[in-house]
Amino acid sequence: MATTNSRQRDLSGAHVAVVGATGALGSRLVAQLRESGAAVLVVGRDEERLAPLTGAAGAVVGDLADKTLGDRVVAAVERHLEGRLDGLVNAAGVVAFGPLADLDDDVAEELVLTNLVGPMWLLRRVVPMLRTSQGFVAQITGVVAEQAFPGMAAYGASKAGLAAAGGSLARELRRDRVDVVDLRPPHTETGLAGRALAGHPPAMPTGLDPDLVVRRMVRAIVARESVVGPEAFAPES
Repeated sequence: MATTNSRQRDLSGAHVAVVGATGALGSRLVAQLRESGAAVLVVGRDEERLAPLTGAAGAVVGDLADKTLGDRVVAAVERHLEGRLDGLVNAAGVVAFGPLADLDDDVAEELVLTNLVGPMWLLRRVVPMLRTSQGFVAQITGVVAEQAFPGMAAYGASKAGLAAAGGSLARELRRDRVDVVDLRPPHTETGLAGRALAGHPPAMPTGLDPDLVVRRMVRAIVARESVVGPEAFAPES
């Protein structure tokens, strides 16, 4: 499922913040957006890994679990991007595996805080800027936002919750002409499963090429699609 707005978005000269910029998808999104002509503010937890990605638009070191992250992103936009933000891409996230009955309380809390509550804190701070610019929000929720998998109850719930929040936000911002793009790629070779907070990933087939996935994500932003389901990420012919 992919709903498209007829008027395409021009990324040339756009000011975009990418959260989770050091990840396999985030770093590629930074590169693709810059190739499209956007100035990109990079946001991530690891200052050392963030440094090589930092350009003229600056960087913010911080975690989505920190309530102040959004305020610092806004401050960086004011400082480096003339106070204009045209887009926010959330490519950050954590995962854990295992039966729900065995899931540690602290792990469940971190999943929901990073994947759902933190992004909502961030959105609350940046939405006023996006209203002004008639910009966009793009969030990676993934296939788990619409399909249930054993051993991924808390992870799936956190991403499905983010998808629900994004759907409501899209309706709230429709009159402001702000796009909310929900990106739901299937399993992709990002290495995230190997960095799980807890548990071991189930046997999975080889995932999609992250370069392919990111190209599709940027096309979705340009085409102003609303929900980009797993089937939309089929390998290019």
